[in-house]
Amino acid sequence: MSTSRPGSEARAGRFAAGGIALLVLAFGVVGWLAGWHLGADSAVYRAGALTLLHGDPLYTRDVLTALPDWVRLPFTYTPAAAPLFLPLALVPSGLVWGVIAFLSVVGLMVVITVVSSSPGGSPLLGRSWWALPAGTAIALALEPVWKTLFLGQINLILMAFVVLDVLVLSARGSRWAGVLIGVAAAIKLTPLIFVPHLFFTGRWKDGLRALGTFVALEAVMFAVIPADAARFWRDSATDPSRVGSVHWIFNQSLNGLVNRASALAPWSLAVAVGVAAVLAVPAVWLVVRLHRRGEDAAALLVTAFYGLLLSPVSWSHHWVWCVPLLTVLVVKARWWAAAAVAALFGSQIVMLVPNGGDTEFSWGLGWSVLGNVYVLAAAAGILGLAARELRLVRRSPQVVTV
Repeated sequence: MSTSRPGSEARAGRFAAGGIALLVLAFGVVGWLAGWHLGADSAVYRAGALTLLHGDPLYTRDVLTALPDWVRLPFTYTPAAAPLFLPLALVPSGLVWGVIAFLSVVGLMVVITVVSSSPGGSPLLGRSWWALPAGTAIALALEPVWKTLFLGQINLILMAFVVLDVLVLSARGSRWAGVLIGVAAAIKLTPLIFVPHLFFTGRWKDGLRALGTFVALEAVMFAVIPADAARFWRDSATDPSRVGSVHWIFNQSLNGLVNRASALAPWSLAVAVGVAAVLAVPAVWLVVRLHRRGEDAAALLVTAFYGLLLSPVSWSHHWVWCVPLLTVLVVKARWWAAAAVAALFGSQIVMLVPNGGDTEFSWGLGWSVLGNVYVLAAAAGILGLAARELRLVRRSPQVVTV
C-alpha cells in the first residue's frame, strides 16, 4: 500500500495537469471554429512547411507566400526547421495554434516533472497529487510562458527537448542522448549552447551526437534547397536584426541592454560579446562544479541563462527557463528565492516599462534597471552563485557537496 500510493499520487497529478492541456486545446478548437486569429508565430511555422512543399523561396521575401493574410512575418528559422514543421501542414490553418499550445503545456508538464525528480530535490510530485497541476497553472501566469502560448511559439517544446536530453537520456547513458538537442538547434540556433554544456560536463559522445545531428539536418537542406540554405547561412544567420529591433525592451539579452544604453552604437554587439566572454568564466566553472556533485538540473540552468544573456536576441518569451528554475527552488525549499523568481517573472514588468520606437534611448536610471531586469537578474545570479561557490571552496576545498 505504501509503495503504490506515490505512484497513484503521481498519476492523479499527471491526469489533472493533462486536463489543463486539454482545456488549452479546447480553447484552440473554439478559436478555430470562431475564426479567431491566434498565434502569429505558429502560422509562420506552418507557412514555412507549406512554402517548402510548394517549392517557393523561404528567405527572399519579407513574408512567406503561404501565410494567412492577417500575418506579415518573415521566416527567421533555419532551413532545417521547415521540414521539421511539415506535420503542421496537415493541421487546418486556424487550428495550428491550439495544437502547438497543447504540446507546449505538455512540454511544460514534462519539464516540471523531470526537473523535480532530478537528484538533489525532494520527490514533491510523488507525494502531493496537486503539485504538478498547481505548478503548471502557476507557470502559465509567468510572462515568458503566457507570451509563448499567446504567440504560438515553441519555446516550451524546445526546452522540454533539452531537459529530456540532458536530465534523462544523457543521465542514463542512452545512445540517443544529444539527438534532441541537435533537433532543437536545427529549429532555433540558440539551443547550440547546450553542446558545449555536454562537453564541459564530460559527455563528449552526447555532445558530438548533438552537433552531428544538427550538422546532418542542415546539410540535407543544402541538397534540397541549396539557394535558400546558402542565403540563410550567408546573410540571415549573422544578422540579429532580421528578427526585429534589437534595442526593443523585449530583447532581454546583453546585446539588447548595450544597444539600448548606447542608442544602437555600431560597437554595441562587440561590447556585449566581450561582457559575455568575461561572464563565461564563472558560468563554466559553476556548471562543472554543480555537475560534479550531482546537481545536473542546476548546472543545466546556469547554461540556459548564460545562453539567454549571450544570444544577440533573447525575446522575453525565450526566458521560459524560469519554470525549471522555480521548480528547482521549490523542491529544494528555497522559499525566498522561489518567491523572488515568481515575483520577477509574474510581475509582467517588461510589459509595463515605456517602450517602442526610440523610447528606450531616453530611459533614466530607474527605467533602465526595470527595463533590463531579466538581464541584470540572470547576470547577478550567475555571479552571486559563483561567489558563493568560491566561499565554499575556500572553507572546505576537499568537500564537493553542500
